Amino acid sequence: MPRPALLAVSHGTSDAAGAAAIALLVRRVAERLPDVAVHSGFVDVQQPDAPTALAAVEGPVVVVPLLLSQGFHVRVDLGRAVSERSDAVVTDPLGPDPRLAKVLALRLADADAAAHPGGGTDRPVVLAVAGSRDPRSLPDAEAMAALLSEDLGRAVVPAYLAAREPSLTAARELHPDAAVATYLLAHGYFFDVAERVAGSALLTEPLLDDGEPPAPLVDLVVDRYLAGEAELRQLRGH
Repeated sequence: MPRPALLAVSHGTSDAAGAAAIALLVRRVAERLPDVAVHSGFVDVQQPDAPTALAAVEGPVVVVPLLLSQGFHVRVDLGRAVSERSDAVVTDPLGPDPRLAKVLALRLADADAAAHPGGGTDRPVVLAVAGSRDPRSLPDAEAMAALLSEDLGRAVVPAYLAAREPSLTAARELHPDAAVATYLLAHGYFFDVAERVAGSALLTEPLLDDGEPPAPLVDLVVDRYLAGEAELRQLRGH
């Protein structure tokens, strides 16, 4: 019996580099799962939208949100899209997860090395999160900050680019010497906001830059799929 398809659903972006980086991530996931049909969909900006992409997939499908926290898109948009199908499940979003902390730490190390070639720094870190009005997103952001703090061994303060407080502007005022870790999947609108607000502060690239997707991120998407596949098997009594 064929394995369930994987529908990778990202937010969508009008930034060409960001869109290309996410598409490359999906291709690398597909290479890791050669016997799985892998498709892409979006909750905003790009096409096909999630319901259209889901309708085009015949048979069982695991929807993996390429999103970093619980929120309206995961709970409502994607939950509604699969609600009338008994052969489709939505997995957890990508974050929070220790593997994302590893990628964030790598981005910080790269930025520190570029800014301070003679050695690293123990400056505090502000974690720049997109932000959501959905209350479920708040503990996810705080948990991600805690995971990164544990990985780095230094203080990490979450701040938000929209919808929540403290804003990145306020966090920068409180911690003017802090580095800003970009907790975004790829370049796009929110990275542009972060870059503008960060000003002269050290600012990291998003989780995906213009190079190869980090292996921990590919692993994470694959593991979300495998968890969804197991859930579908249980629901179908196999």
